[in-house]
Amino acid sequence: MNKRVFTLLSIAFAWLYTATAQESILTEPLPQKWPDEEELFLPTTANDDKWWHIFCDPRLDSLIVETTEGNFDLIATIENIRIAKAQWRQSQALMLPSLDIDAGWQRGRTSGNIKSTGDEAVYSGYFDAAASVSWQVDLFGKLYKQSLSQKGLYNASKEEYRNVLVALYANVATGYFSLVQSLTQLEVLNENAASQREIMNIVEVRYNSGLASKLDVAQARSVYYSTLAAIPATEGAVQQYRNSLAVLLGRYPQEFYDWPQSTPPLPQIVAPIAVGVPAALLRRRPDVRAAEYRIESYAQQLGASKREWLPTFYLNGSIGFSASELKHLPRERSMTWQIAPSLTWNLFDGGRSTNATREAQAALDQSIAEFNSTVLTAMQEVENAMSLYRNSIKQIVALRETVNQCEETLRLSLDLYKQGLTQFQNVLDAQRTLLSYRNNLVEAKGNSLKALVQLYEALGGGW
Repeated sequence: MNKRVFTLLSIAFAWLYTATAQESILTEPLPQKWPDEEELFLPTTANDDKWWHIFCDPRLDSLIVETTEGNFDLIATIENIRIAKAQWRQSQALMLPSLDIDAGWQRGRTSGNIKSTGDEAVYSGYFDAAASVSWQVDLFGKLYKQSLSQKGLYNASKEEYRNVLVALYANVATGYFSLVQSLTQLEVLNENAASQREIMNIVEVRYNSGLASKLDVAQARSVYYSTLAAIPATEGAVQQYRNSLAVLLGRYPQEFYDWPQSTPPLPQIVAPIAVGVPAALLRRRPDVRAAEYRIESYAQQLGASKREWLPTFYLNGSIGFSASELKHLPRERSMTWQIAPSLTWNLFDGGRSTNATREAQAALDQSIAEFNSTVLTAMQEVENAMSLYRNSIKQIVALRETVNQCEETLRLSLDLYKQGLTQFQNVLDAQRTLLSYRNNLVEAKGNSLKALVQLYEALGGGW
């Protein structure tokens, strides 16, 4: 090896083993606890991935099972895993020798008008059979690095599947609770309409008896019919949530027109929720793990691109038999063989290898930035969900007492009105206020459940 070649090889090795990326991953340690930890949240470890069981709702359990089997987005994600695995296996196969077997027969005629053959045409033919081996010797690990890069993408695809699964379960639970919330609000509207109908009848009887004015009748009817007018919009929302659930389950919306047959109660979660510790979030969230695998993949790809600067060794060989007659083919005299090791070293390619390395470095830096963003977004989503859930519980407690007082107000105002001791306006105000706060209470219960689902999703599944 002359001095020039030795110098080039030394430079290549020095470039090969330099750092692959700047230290740009988050360096600040994660907080030791969540800022909203209180009696509602417990810093415990993971124990169950089936987080929806906390709601104790068999309908939701059956929806989750059916979604796992029928959702087409989930099926497409599974196919992505198969594609990534096949690509990884292909990259592994490049490190192994390839073996080809060729066999055939040739028959030809040479022109008789060529001086070298005289005046007669020449016929020739022979049989041959050979096995050839070709192997790119991965001396510097380029192919191995490429294989590790594909393995990282394969692992990332599995985490992306889990991420889709977590999001899908959360969407199903959110859609289900939205449906139950709308059905409950529809029941509230019907119950209030029935109550308002009774009060309207009382006012009409009093009017016919001369104890109430026409204005009282008109006001009672306006409240009743305004409640009836709100029912169709709520029924439309119910059907929209049914259609959304059907699509998530991989079914036609027509199959969900009458589901469920009766309105299930909204679950009431009173037990403290285990949220773990912030550092555990990096091990739980599939999107964080997928981003980490992508960093690993791009780092290996950068290492492979640097190895393009080094020589490539090939080992080729073949062995076979060739004879003009088939019966002579297996004889020792008919044997042919060849061994052809070779070396290729690209010393100038117009900057292709340099720019390929720059591209790989940029891709690695980009994946690191995406990882940092994913971690920060995960922290934000958990804290937002904890805040929403905590405040929704406080709102439910206050609204329950408000509804109790509104019911008492309506009862007292109606009794006084029947006795002629108060104006009908007080009854109207009590009716409107009661309907409003009953709807608010149902909405708060639904929002509380959806916030809890959002919290589980932000934590990466069950905790």
